[in-house]
Formats: sequence, C-alpha cells, structure tokens
Amino acid sequence: STGSASELTLISGVSENKNISIPTYFYISGFSGIPHMKYYYVFLFFVYVISLLGNSCLMFVIISDRNLHTPKYIAVFNLSFTDICESTAVIPQLLDSFLFGNQLMPYGLCLCSMFSVLLFLTVQSLTLTILSYDRLVAICLPLRYHMIVTHRSMFAIIAASWKLALVMDIIAIIFISRLSFCRHIVIINSFYCDHGPVFRSACSNNFPSYVMSFVSPVMVLWFPVCFIVFSYTCIAVTLYRITARQDCQKATKTCSAHLILVAIFYLPICLTYALSAIVDTNSRIINLSLTSALPPMLNPIIYTFMTEEFMVSLKKLLKRGIYPSRR
Repeated sequence: STGSASELTLISGVSENKNISIPTYFYISGFSGIPHMKYYYVFLFFVYVISLLGNSCLMFVIISDRNLHTPKYIAVFNLSFTDICESTAVIPQLLDSFLFGNQLMPYGLCLCSMFSVLLFLTVQSLTLTILSYDRLVAICLPLRYHMIVTHRSMFAIIAASWKLALVMDIIAIIFISRLSFCRHIVIINSFYCDHGPVFRSACSNNFPSYVMSFVSPVMVLWFPVCFIVFSYTCIAVTLYRITARQDCQKATKTCSAHLILVAIFYLPICLTYALSAIVDTNSRIINLSLTSALPPMLNPIIYTFMTEEFMVSLKKLLKRGIYPSRR
C-alpha cells in the first residue's frame, strides 16, 4: 500500500504543470529495464568499504613515516582524502536511493548532493594533474626539482585547486538555484542529482547553466587531460634520451602508477561525454557510477604495489607494529 501510494504521488506530481518555481522533490530514476541490479549495488557497497579501508591505510602510512613527508606524497595524501570524500558523497546516497527505494530526494538535499559530488570529482581531476606536474619536473628537470617543487609550493597548488573547484561549483549551484521548475516532482535520469539532467528539466531560461555545462568539462576534464598528455610526452622524450637503462626503468616505474590511475579515471568519463549523443542512459549511468567508485578503490592498491618507496615504508611500519622495540 505504501509503494502504490508513493507511485500515485509521483504520477500526480509529474503530471501537474503549474507555475512552480521550486519542486518539492527530484525523483532519481536510475537504471531502467536491467534485471538483478541489486547485485551491482552490493558490489558497489564492497567497493566503498575497500576504498575507505585502503585510502585510510594509505593516509596513515604517509602521516606515520617521515620519509614520505615529501611534496609528491602531499599530493597523494590529498588524492586519498578526496577519494574518501567522493566515494562517501556518491555511493551511500546511491545505495539508499536504489537498494532501499528512497528515490525521492528533497530539493535542498539534491543541491547539496550535486555540490559535493561535483566538488570532489573536480579536486580528484586537478590532483591527478598536480601529480603529473610533479613527475614532469622530477624527470625533465631533476636538478631543479627540489627548488621548484617544495612543500610550500605544493600546499599552495593544492589550495588553489580546492579554491578553483569551490568557485566553479558554487557558481554552478547558484545558477541551478535560480531555475524554475514546472512540476512538484522532477524526474532525473541519472544515479544522483546530476547537473545536466537537472538544469535541462527546468522550464525557465537555463542558458547560464548551459554555459557552465560546457565550461566545467573543459576546466575539469579536457584541460587536465591535455596537460597530462603534454607532461608524459615530455617525460617520454626525456626517458628516450636517458642512456642508463637502470635510471630509465626506475623513472618508468614511478610514472606507471600515476598513468594507470589517469587511465582509470579519465577514459570512461571522457568517452561518456564525447559519445553522449549515441550512449544510452543505462550505459552512461554505469560508466559514471564506476568512475565514481573504482578509482578511489584502486588508488591505494596501485600505490601500494607499484611504488617501491611506499612499500618500504609500509613494511617498516608493519615490522614496528609486529615486533615493537623493547626497552
């Protein structure tokens, strides 16, 4: 009876077409016509748990070992922190909506969800760009690395990335908050309060939000991707000129972990945006939800197993915990 009542509420809310400025709810439609989706949601739950444990461990090791108190690992720590925040912003809300059937989201909660997801995705992207900058200077200008990439400069760059993300997302939310909607309940074809589906559902002038939908991907996706491609082109040229095979292998290994993270994060989301005209809603939601879930889980795993200096620190801490020094 509760389910039928909520369906009647949704139908009545959608069918009304009065001059409503702010809707009562947004209905997050999610996937349509895919059987056994509960298994996917359970999978996302385990991914979320692994992400929390892995990134918390990574952050703890970085804090505990003074050898990792370097500009590079300041950026890695920021990435892990952002991974935890981004996973927490997306997955619990997704599970609550689709696994427990709470797909009606109040207007204020929808804007908060949109802001937090956009903020942490933006900082994730900018942090990956910062890590590519770190590798560019370390390999192409090794003698000047410690003068260019200092603790102070790294903190300043990370702070600037957070400020940029905050400004862009606050502007986007302000534009959304000024839109008028002609229904009490607005259907959003996504897995959260996605910026694009929300502003396209408005019945007032949405041109400012339309402009932001082009500016944000350029700033958050295409510019970072272009910079990362430029960085690794310069790195590849530099490595080609290195005559010592051992130095070349060491430099390649330090870059491989970051390149894997870049591919996992950018490829699905860039392909989704580039092929948006031909990609159906279900494929788009699966790609974007996996982009939100898998990189935070894989980040600590990749850095643990593919970065030698981090493995040394981890082993040192484990030995200290298993065999504490006796006085």
